[in-house]
Amino acid sequence: MDRCRAQEFQAFVAGAAGRLLHAATLLTAEPATANPQAQRLLTGALARTYAEWDRLRGEDPYNRTRQELAVRFARSAWRYHRVRGGVLDRLSPQERLILVLRLYEGVAEEQTAAIIGLPADRVRAICNRAVSTMRSAPRPPRRAVLRAAS
Repeated sequence: MDRCRAQEFQAFVAGAAGRLLHAATLLTAEPATANPQAQRLLTGALARTYAEWDRLRGEDPYNRTRQELAVRFARSAWRYHRVRGGVLDRLSPQERLILVLRLYEGVAEEQTAAIIGLPADRVRAICNRAVSTMRSAPRPPRRAVLRAAS
């Protein structure tokens, strides 16, 4: 029984880990080549999914793991304010969470709102603001501004 459970979970991880790690990397705003916090975040989410594997009973393990990933990120979002050089590092942690869930993962607005505990219209507004920020030209690094002023 335990061996079967472990094999099922290993098959799930083999198929889903790449996409989940990419989502975690986007959330933590780390570069794809150096993402230790994203790896820790995903490991915790996968550990929780494995612990609940027998109780999933027909629930999609990918959705469950994605939800756990979002919840873990939201609980520790204060850790992810520093600029790390990732694709979404110009966004706040809340904007990254909503943008990743809505646009990268394709989660419905209402479901995203339920996961993070905000009204759907607030999720829509934050997502729109995040998209606008990403479409705007990035600010030059502080050193470049100082050199240009000299």
